[in-house]
Amino acid sequence: MVQVNGNYLKLKAGYLFPEIARRVNAYSESNPDTNLIRLGIGDVTEPLPLACCQAMKEAIEEMATNNGFHGYGPEQGYLWLREAIAENAFQSRGCKIAEDEIFVSDGSKCDSSNILDIIGDGNRIAVTDPVYPVYVDSNVMAGNTGFSGSNSRYEGLSYIALDATNGFVAEIPTSPVDLIYLCFPNNPTGAVATKEHLADWVEYAIKNNALILFDAAYEAFITDPSLPHSIFEIDGARECAIEFRSFSKNAGFTGTRCAYTVIPKSLKGKTANGEAVDLWSLWNRRQSTKFNGVSYIVQRGAQAAFSLDGKSQIEKLVHFYMENAQIIRNQLSKSGFEVYGGQNAPYVWIGAPNGISSWDFFDLLLNKANVVGTPGSGFGAAGEGYFRLSAFNSRKNVEEAMQRIVRI
Repeated sequence: MVQVNGNYLKLKAGYLFPEIARRVNAYSESNPDTNLIRLGIGDVTEPLPLACCQAMKEAIEEMATNNGFHGYGPEQGYLWLREAIAENAFQSRGCKIAEDEIFVSDGSKCDSSNILDIIGDGNRIAVTDPVYPVYVDSNVMAGNTGFSGSNSRYEGLSYIALDATNGFVAEIPTSPVDLIYLCFPNNPTGAVATKEHLADWVEYAIKNNALILFDAAYEAFITDPSLPHSIFEIDGARECAIEFRSFSKNAGFTGTRCAYTVIPKSLKGKTANGEAVDLWSLWNRRQSTKFNGVSYIVQRGAQAAFSLDGKSQIEKLVHFYMENAQIIRNQLSKSGFEVYGGQNAPYVWIGAPNGISSWDFFDLLLNKANVVGTPGSGFGAAGEGYFRLSAFNSRKNVEEAMQRIVRI
C-alpha cells in the first residue's frame, strides 16, 4: 500500500470555503425555495470586459487557421503579454521590473502555494493573523509546520496579529524570520499598507536576509493615490521580495484564469551550505518542468486588459464593486456594526454583534437573513469575533442583503 503525505493529515477538518459550502448546501437542501445572497467567497459576478472578450474571440479565430494556430507556448508566458504587464503595471509606477522577470500563470493562489517548491526546509515563517488560508495550508502540506494547537495556530509558524487595537497593521517582528507573507490591500480585513510601512518591512527583510512574499491581488481597488500598488515601489524591494498579481478580481478572470508572479533577477537565496543562488533561475526551472503555460487565447484576453478600451472597462468594473463596498460600509455602520475595510479593498470586515462567535454569526445570517458571508475565525485565531463580507455581487443583491441584515 502506498504511503501518503502525512502532512495533509495535519490540516484542520476542512478548508474554510468548502466548510462554508457544506453548511450552505445543507441549508439549501432543507429550504429549497430560499433566495440566498452570497457575499462570502470573493468571486466576481459581472461580465468580462468587452475588450478582453473580443481579443479572445479573435484569438479563437486565429487558432482555426494554419498561420494563426498556436500549440505549446512559452512556460513563462508570451513576450507580448509580459511586456504589457511590465510597462503598464510596474514601469509606469517607477518600478524597475523587466518583462523577463514576469512569469505568467493560471492563478495567484497556485503561485503562492507553488513558490514553496523552491524554498528549502528549516525557514522561520511569519504570517499575519487573520490570513488568507492558502498561505498557512500550503506550508502545512509542504511539511513546514507542526500540528495545530488549541488556539488553531500551527507549531512552527510565527503569527502577526491584525486587529482593531493595531489598526490591522502588520507589525514588524521583534525577532528574525526568514519568510514573510504579506497581503495588501489585505484579504480578509481590507486594510492597506502605506509606503512608509512597506519601507519598514523592506528594511527589516534586508537586515535579516529575509524574503517577502507580497500578494497584491487587490491593488486595482486602491483609491488613495498616496498608497503603493506594488512592493517594488519601495527602494530595496528587488533584493528581498516576490510579488503575486492576478487578473481575477480587476478584469473578472476568476473563471478564465490568468495571473503572474514577479521575481527580480537580483533576488537571492542560499543553499544548505550557505552558497548564494538566484531565485529567478529556480522558479524558471520549476515552471519549465511542472507547468505548460496559460493558453494563447487567455493570454490574448489578458493583454487586452492593458488596451485603452480594456483599461476603461476595468476601471468601471472596479468602481462598480467599490460602490458596492461603500453601500455595505454605510448601511452596516448606520446600524451600529463595527466596520473596517471597504475603502481601498473590495472586502468589508465587521465585528460580530453582541460578542457572538464568527461561526454563530455565520449561522445567524444564513438562517435569519439568508445571506452568506465568511466567518473571521476561518482566517485565523485573531479573526474570531469578526466577519468578512464581499463586495463582489450585483447591486440589487448587495442592497437586498443589507436590508435583510439590518432587520435581524
